[in-house]
Amino acid sequence: MNPEISVVVPVYNEEASIDLFLARVEPILEAIDPRWEVVFINDGSSDATLDIIRIAHAREPRVKGVDFSRNFGKEVALSAGLDFAAGRAVIPIDVDLQDPPEYIVDMVAKWREGFDVVLAKRADRKTDTHLKRNTAALFYWVIGRMSGRVAIPANVGDFRLLDRRAVSALRAYTERERFMKGIFASIGFRTATITYVRAQRAAGESKFRPWQLFNLALEGIVSFSTAPLKVWTYLGVTVAFFGFVYMALIMLRTLITGVDVPGYASLLSVTLLFNGLILIGLGVQGEYIARIVSEVKRRPRYLVRETIGGVEQP
Repeated sequence: MNPEISVVVPVYNEEASIDLFLARVEPILEAIDPRWEVVFINDGSSDATLDIIRIAHAREPRVKGVDFSRNFGKEVALSAGLDFAAGRAVIPIDVDLQDPPEYIVDMVAKWREGFDVVLAKRADRKTDTHLKRNTAALFYWVIGRMSGRVAIPANVGDFRLLDRRAVSALRAYTERERFMKGIFASIGFRTATITYVRAQRAAGESKFRPWQLFNLALEGIVSFSTAPLKVWTYLGVTVAFFGFVYMALIMLRTLITGVDVPGYASLLSVTLLFNGLILIGLGVQGEYIARIVSEVKRRPRYLVRETIGGVEQP
């Protein structure tokens, strides 16, 4: 019999957090419905994470695991969790307990009212650093104006509930370079939102570094908008227009006052400016071309070394 609720937990070097997480989440799931499973996606951990998952499964068979052959990244691990989760409702959540599992009760209640997707929106970001709060606000402002018809909700992470119909729709998205917040938002369906206050990490430390967060933000913008390409089209037209006007003014001044000796500093400044603009434009195009190359190769998103608990793709 398939479980009613699947909790999907991507983990990477989280040996200190797994037991704490299970101690919190198991009683909550048991009170909702005894037909549950917790599926850990071990994203190439180098510590004892996999061994702890095995021990947890031996104690509680409803705790299962999928072990990647190497580290593929959280977005891919989250996608794999959706592939392997068998429940009628699937709930992705981080193992660090910053997203309190007690809110699963509210999510399931909304789901049973008939909603296909239940979002968990952070009421504030006080647990984040000042820099992370500001950069997150900037990212959501930018992506909100670039994503077109796909409205990506601000301050909503991976913690959410997805009905089986929504999960089936998500599994139809086959791209290799994945920005899950955008993919989640793109499927639509009947959606409800609950708000919650995020807690501090229960153990360990975040595996995301600033450059990784920047790359994730860049992935989101490139994956769900062609606006950067359009910006450079508009910029090119604008620069060409002003360049034409400036050329006409120089020609007119030369006809009236004669030839003037050009200044080295101004020539160098203009050259550096336009070369810089050209390189930035090529970089933007390169980001899109790199993703085209990745998709054309059709390589698998992830490779599984072993599964724990007989978990299979439904």
